[in-house]
Amino acid sequence: MSAKVRSAALSGLDAIPVEVEADINPGLPKFTVVGLPDTMVQEARERVRSAIRQSGFLFPNRRVTVNLAPANVPKAGPAFDLPMSLAILSATRQIEPPSEHQCFVGELALGGELRPIRGTLSIADFVRSNKVKELYLPVANAPEAAIIGGFTIKPVPTLGRLVEHLFGRKKLKSYRAKVGSQPAEIIPPNQSIDLSEIHGQAFGKRALEISAAGGHNLLMTGPPGAGKTLLARALPSILPPLTFEESLAVTKIFSVAGLLDESTPLIRSRPFRHPHHTASAAAIVGGGRNPKPGEISLAHRGVLFLDELPEFPRLVLESLRQPLEEGSVTIARVAGSLSYPSAFLLVAARNPCPCGYAGDRERACVCPTNDRLRYEKRLSGPLLDRLDLFVTIPRLPVDELMTKQTGESSDRVRQRVQLARERQIERQPQTGVLTNAELSSRSIESLVSLNAPSQSLLRSAVDRLGLSARAYHRVLRVSRTIADLAGSSTVETEHVAEALQFRIS
Repeated sequence: MSAKVRSAALSGLDAIPVEVEADINPGLPKFTVVGLPDTMVQEARERVRSAIRQSGFLFPNRRVTVNLAPANVPKAGPAFDLPMSLAILSATRQIEPPSEHQCFVGELALGGELRPIRGTLSIADFVRSNKVKELYLPVANAPEAAIIGGFTIKPVPTLGRLVEHLFGRKKLKSYRAKVGSQPAEIIPPNQSIDLSEIHGQAFGKRALEISAAGGHNLLMTGPPGAGKTLLARALPSILPPLTFEESLAVTKIFSVAGLLDESTPLIRSRPFRHPHHTASAAAIVGGGRNPKPGEISLAHRGVLFLDELPEFPRLVLESLRQPLEEGSVTIARVAGSLSYPSAFLLVAARNPCPCGYAGDRERACVCPTNDRLRYEKRLSGPLLDRLDLFVTIPRLPVDELMTKQTGESSDRVRQRVQLARERQIERQPQTGVLTNAELSSRSIESLVSLNAPSQSLLRSAVDRLGLSARAYHRVLRVSRTIADLAGSSTVETEHVAEALQFRIS
């Protein structure tokens, strides 16, 4: 006796079809799961056995084999508990086999209740793409699945309640929810620092505005307490709101990582990730035994803030080079490779030396020369070459700290940023490019036509500073962003000059 039930498995950010097959044969009682299951899937044997019995059904006292097909794809997580239970009940003729137009996912408690799973948004996207009519899943995951829509969602509270529905005795209610296409928030609640709250630091605030407008990576250098972290935390307040498509992409990443809040099925605000400098390479880039998105993917379409940048392990810093260039990261394992998006805005902060006071006007540096050189070498040239803006954040005079005058609010700056981004999208309507930082070298050269004085200025800067080809194109991208902020259709000499100023700060 055998039966099949349709389900889905996560593979990176996408879901793939899985057929859960159950076969019951005479022999000594044994429950075997095959098809490259991980430890959590293997442990499903005990959850399924208990859930079936606690729901009032009989678990076969025979040899039970469950196959998760295709067999060459690794299976991870507890989402196969529900389809495995249905396949066993169907194979023992306790229920009729479900239709091939129905898909089932869910973790089972020992008593038969369903618990939420991760990756629901990816599974829902798969269900819609494959024209499956009904998706059965835990009640807590229904709002997340409803974001996609295009099929019937059946929230399942318990295994017993699902069987009643399949028998036609007591139908499950379909879940319906309206999800708006416009973001409800602009900044994360725990990062609501307004630029007007920060005294002075006009140069740093200008760097933030350019960074937000063009998606440019930023490195701030200054003594302890100068305001580097405060400026970084204010950056989300001037970023434009996520589009609905961006919200879907960000939500899918958090869902696959298991970090999605049940009360917020759709992430409406740009991520702001702030990992500690003791984080491992796998935590930053992604990976692990069962690969999950790392901090650079969780910061997709948002901000990754690395405070005390030189204190991060060199392996972690060098692993950022490829994602910064390509906007995605590929994690290779023996069983296969997974790719995650990582189009993040990198903001980093560092002290000028180990003691933090090199070049300070009030306190003398006490670091030996060798220690300072060793500290500077923690950041490699190839990594620094991938950054766009370099700004020094000085110690504020006491008069500026005590003044009650406030600068521009984040709302006003965000309006300029929003207009600048709209100009960038209008120039490249069919390419999917959202910011100047994402433009290819060929595209930026065609978009930036420099006049003779600008060419002379840029040529002189490249020769004097020894800029690489990558750094040259990054100066052009920043120049284009500065022109967008100014509302200029052409890149003028003053735009190039300001871009170079941030390259040598």
